[in-house]
Amino acid sequence: MAFSTGDSGGPMAEINVTPLVDVMLVLLIIFMITAPLMSHKVQVDLPEANLDNRDKTAPPVPPISITVEDNGNLYWNDEPVTKDLLESRLSIEAQKTPQPAINVRGDKTTKYRIVNEVVQIAQAQGMRKVGFMALKEPR
Repeated sequence: MAFSTGDSGGPMAEINVTPLVDVMLVLLIIFMITAPLMSHKVQVDLPEANLDNRDKTAPPVPPISITVEDNGNLYWNDEPVTKDLLESRLSIEAQKTPQPAINVRGDKTTKYRIVNEVVQIAQAQGMRKVGFMALKEPR
């Protein structure tokens, strides 16, 4: 521990309070930010989900592949579908537990607007796992 000598020639016995003040100010700011988050004005009785009793022997759900061509044609696992049929099938799949993943495959020349419509339809029906498929670039 280093002691500095002052004019008197002896060790300085005063505590440096600057680090103490810095720590206290940081703690004060943390408590000011977190205190309003801990109190909820509206009390709601939330439902409880029991996901521990799922069947462990159930096989994993295979993902669903939705292919979008540049002319707007849609395919559900390589089977042609319309937007209405796609919407109804997605609403059925959204009610299953566990939900299958949706893999959207867009042609290289497909406009993003068309792919975005498919993603929005899937999300509007309640699908939580919507992803995109792509090929790895050759080296």
